[in-house]
Amino acid sequence: MAEHHTGVDAADSQPKQSRAGRNLPAAIAVGALLAGTLVGVLLFAPRLWLLILALATPIATHEVTRRLREAGYQVPFVPLALGGQAMIWLSWPYGPVGVLAAFGGTVVLAMVWRLVGEGLNHTPVNYLRDMSATVLIAVWVPLFMSFGALLIYPDPHEGAGRVMCLLVTVVCSDTAGYAVGVLFGKHPMVPAISPKKSWEGFAGSMVFGVAGAVLAVAYFLDAPAWTGVPLGLLLVLTGILGDLVESQVKRDLGIKDMGTSLPGHGGLMDRLDALLPAAAVTWIVLTVLA
Repeated sequence: MAEHHTGVDAADSQPKQSRAGRNLPAAIAVGALLAGTLVGVLLFAPRLWLLILALATPIATHEVTRRLREAGYQVPFVPLALGGQAMIWLSWPYGPVGVLAAFGGTVVLAMVWRLVGEGLNHTPVNYLRDMSATVLIAVWVPLFMSFGALLIYPDPHEGAGRVMCLLVTVVCSDTAGYAVGVLFGKHPMVPAISPKKSWEGFAGSMVFGVAGAVLAVAYFLDAPAWTGVPLGLLLVLTGILGDLVESQVKRDLGIKDMGTSLPGHGGLMDRLDALLPAAAVTWIVLTVLA
């Protein structure tokens, strides 16, 4: 998720770098390609949405586990990868029950894997620390990703509209927060975690995020447009929270990006930080209200 700039940072000396230190042309090109692919799938082949999530889940999981391992954590990737696939694919026939069952199985498998990973004759070191990090990843990536899968059911075409509401709202919030922050940001929001976020950017995110949600609900769903108001409010708050959580994790690890797979953006997880928790909130709000 883009930073809500305070507007007081020195301009980067490189002509192709944004004020966030990114390669702006590459970021725009990659962002447009990703957006076009997702919209095309949702419009013409919504059932492929599940495949996209199934491919993205292990990539994002590997980015986070690799970074934690570089910092000395012993986080088992294999149980998380297998469990992530189970969460995604069991959402198809069994819905939330299948996701919950797969999540529980993932945690149990990871607990056993970490316990005996060094052999039965060795006492695990930092077991509590490593398992806490493992459970965090299991929730943060595959479980939240599974809510994105649940949005597509039971009718894939109606589900595509629910996913579009998620994407439109988060993109509107993210883009407006960045633009308003760059142009008008003067008051840092959470300088201890993300110095470039500003209250002005937050206001921009809130106004345009809610407006985007209202329009998305009215256009893509057979639901009252006012449903977009609570959806937009909660998604803006959740998206910013997701961005702050990843910023704090990266601060703890002493890194700038989770990966390098997306030129101009960092890693895949750096683009999913706002979308993942927002997917869970979207499913909850639309299940209750729409």
